[in-house]
Amino acid sequence: MFNNDSRHYTAWPHAPIHKLSSSGTYFVTCSTYLKQHFFAGPIRTGVVYRGLLLFAKKYGWHLEAWAVFSNHYHFVAHSPANDNTAESLPRMLGHFHTETARWINKTDNAPGRCVWHNFRETELTYQGSYFARLNYTHNNAVKHGLVTDARLYPWCSAAWFESTATPAQVKTILEFKLDRVKIWDEFEPSQDW
Repeated sequence: MFNNDSRHYTAWPHAPIHKLSSSGTYFVTCSTYLKQHFFAGPIRTGVVYRGLLLFAKKYGWHLEAWAVFSNHYHFVAHSPANDNTAESLPRMLGHFHTETARWINKTDNAPGRCVWHNFRETELTYQGSYFARLNYTHNNAVKHGLVTDARLYPWCSAAWFESTATPAQVKTILEFKLDRVKIWDEFEPSQDW
């Protein structure tokens, strides 16, 4: 969208600008349309969880952390190793969202219903930002009040991380302060997980 002087770009408030011109590590947040709880319940949340892991692998994105809920999800991932950009991210998410929307709409007998909204991404360009977002993502179920220990929430990476990383890595990430991290996460996930 442009204002009267077409040399100045005006950002559309509900469609974030995607800056994917370089390969790297990204923090991504995706939301359902109007934050609706289309994926409430263990079966539905599990479909999104398994789909995210499957499509990330299919498109060459290396997941470091993830958290999936009834109306949104977050992940931290490295773009494909052989790509000079991260421009495959919208293709991956588009494919993933199309398949999960088809499934949930068939399940609910709601053909053509809008299921997913947009996504936001942040390229993580320094170590502190990377560590903070790993910690944030691993512990997002605690932030949302679903569990008191993130390892107990089956649709996130906390238990996997603690079982595969070294004790020093776990300590470094989990002790990383989040007080200055600004993440748009105005979601109220369903307590039915």
